[in-house]
Amino acid sequence: QLRLVESGGGLVQPGGSLTLSCAASGSRLDHYGVGWFRQVPGQAHEGVLCINSSGGTTNLKDSVKGRFTISRDNAKNTVYLQMNNLKPDDTAVYYCAPTCYLPYHGWGQGTQVTVSS
Repeated sequence: QLRLVESGGGLVQPGGSLTLSCAASGSRLDHYGVGWFRQVPGQAHEGVLCINSSGGTTNLKDSVKGRFTISRDNAKNTVYLQMNNLKPDDTAVYYCAPTCYLPYHGWGQGTQVTVSS
């Protein structure tokens, strides 16, 4: 059974960068489209970026356009989210999922990203 684990979050100053990882076990991730989503307390999950099984990407959130990039390394069974020029509004718990669509009900523990000076 496919299991995804997010990592790489942390505290960063505005304008800084982070790279999040979504590591898969139990199955090959390259069969799946994979989405990065985020959630702030009291709000629903929202889509950020998605990458399909062929490597094509879709931006799901206009505010991250030009700042965030999604990529995958099939040899490592991992999908990445490169986040540059981070802003306080990017503060959230970030999750990955083996889908580009909501709703999704199998969320992992996510990784906290806090952008603050």
